[in-house]
Amino acid sequence: MTLFTDTVAAGANPDYWLEAAKQLTWVTPPKVALDADNAPFYHWFPDGELNTCYNAVDRHVEAGQGERTALIFESGYTESSQTYSYRELQTEGAKTAGMIEAQGVTKGDRVIIYMPMIPQAVIAMLACARIGAVHSVVFGGFAAQELAKRIDDAAPKLILTASYGIEPGKTISYLPIVNEALEIANHAVDHVIAYMREERGAEGALQPGRDVDWAQALTAAEPVACAALKSTAPLYILYTSGTTGVPKGVVRDNGGHATALLWSMVNVYDVKPEDVFWAASDIGWVVGHSYIVYAPLLLGCTTLMYEGKPVGTPDASAFWRIAERHKVSTLFTAPTAIRAIKKEDPQGAKGEAFDLSALRALFLAGERSDPDTILWSQTALNIPVIDHWWQTELGWPAIATCLGLGEDKIEIGSAGRGVPGYKIKVLDEGHQPLGANETGDIVLEMPLPPGCLPTLWNNADGFISSYLSAHPNHYLTGDAGVIDEQGFVHIMSRTDDIINVAGHRLSTASIEQVISAHADIAECAVIGVPDATKGEVPVGLFVVNSGVDRDADGLAAELIRDVRAQIGPVAAFKRAIQVVKLPKTRSGKTLRGTIRKIARGESFAMPATIEDPSALDVVREALG
Repeated sequence: MTLFTDTVAAGANPDYWLEAAKQLTWVTPPKVALDADNAPFYHWFPDGELNTCYNAVDRHVEAGQGERTALIFESGYTESSQTYSYRELQTEGAKTAGMIEAQGVTKGDRVIIYMPMIPQAVIAMLACARIGAVHSVVFGGFAAQELAKRIDDAAPKLILTASYGIEPGKTISYLPIVNEALEIANHAVDHVIAYMREERGAEGALQPGRDVDWAQALTAAEPVACAALKSTAPLYILYTSGTTGVPKGVVRDNGGHATALLWSMVNVYDVKPEDVFWAASDIGWVVGHSYIVYAPLLLGCTTLMYEGKPVGTPDASAFWRIAERHKVSTLFTAPTAIRAIKKEDPQGAKGEAFDLSALRALFLAGERSDPDTILWSQTALNIPVIDHWWQTELGWPAIATCLGLGEDKIEIGSAGRGVPGYKIKVLDEGHQPLGANETGDIVLEMPLPPGCLPTLWNNADGFISSYLSAHPNHYLTGDAGVIDEQGFVHIMSRTDDIINVAGHRLSTASIEQVISAHADIAECAVIGVPDATKGEVPVGLFVVNSGVDRDADGLAAELIRDVRAQIGPVAAFKRAIQVVKLPKTRSGKTLRGTIRKIARGESFAMPATIEDPSALDVVREALG
């Protein structure tokens, strides 16, 4: 048996994770792995006590690694760079925790962090963890209405913010947004601490009596030590979109979270303490929480934080330039970032100018990685390119190629096999397991492994109705797919992206895969629209690579021909439309659900996470 197979078998036993938890430093080491008495609200290591910040920072200093670089900050907008050693992170974090405590925040209180991608945001997260305050990071630049919803749900005692954030071609002033959100919200927040970045045309001023200048408050603060916290105590709340328009507050505990993330760095990503790990995401998303902040620091390696885009800051070589400069060993980003680079540099020529010899692997997640994106990356980088899958609710990979467990077989089109600890199944509508290569609901048998959500914030009923009601004793991922004969899991699409064409169930992702493989295509989206004869038919929107100048109708005809040849006439794919851009979230996911509503003439609310609202007008015009 392989190491991977052995670990899969072992990971099904809760005691395996009790052993894994010994890699952390505990105030009170746990003796109980899993408390199942209150199922489905399972708790890991219920009798243990620890502190996540201590394990991420202080223990490395105490082990003699204080001078090792903990955090590298790179800004593609300001062209500035900054580093923090573990000792500096400890010193700054302890004083920032004291600054937060000085505003009356105590263990269990909530703190909203509404900040751009700057080191102070990471330090603020660690400072909250240090004293046991529950942080809730809201993506910087979110509209006031969305911020207000999160203020009302989390009921924070304090908001930490900054004077502004930077986005392509513009500066976003945060203080006016915070002021508007506090006017809208029903919950009153007494104090706001604002980090005033160097002047860049930001609007808004500190409000006397409520707002505190970060630098002044930090100067006056006394450092504080790490508090002992129950393993089951909440570390953070991270909001994800709800179907009712009310955000769902995903809760993450301390002990299970730290155990799972540290394990994943070694066993999934194969990272060593001497490595530089770069998750090119944002702290407003779960990837940023898990793999910019907590996981790399729990391991004791160097984490890289990037304020910028894969293209435009300044060009399509930004990732490779930074990877060379800091000898990045593992890069984790979204497929859409690679597609953006590929669109601007179809031949991958820009990467050839940089020494990427330190780079051992590229991991992709956030949405499905089409084979063309993976093949392009493999050719451009000549390293393993690994698609893997997880969700905000899970917090760490559920499906992956576990490099640290000796796995090296990559099945292109699959996100890998189930990571140890997860029991993955494909079920039909009657809750019955399906055979190999049969499409159904991707579910996870309860209990979930450490690190996954134990519940939703102040919404236990919502936790059950959202995730556990569709299939008894199984967590519903909301994704559809298949498991093949070798155990590789293929996530095809969201369950609402499965369309029924004349009685045939088809995944829109399978059609997208064919379109994306065309040499002239940068990215695409396929949705189902009503049809009087067939029930539903697919419609495709596509964006071409930079420098491609072709007749749109002729290119569309080629795509229709390719789909017919590779999937068959059953797909009934007869409409492909060229557009200049697709609507996306700020984390890079294509807003297929919104596109589908536009195509069907249905009403919809402006997505809170949309990157460029004008892309919706492009879609409306294209779809007529």
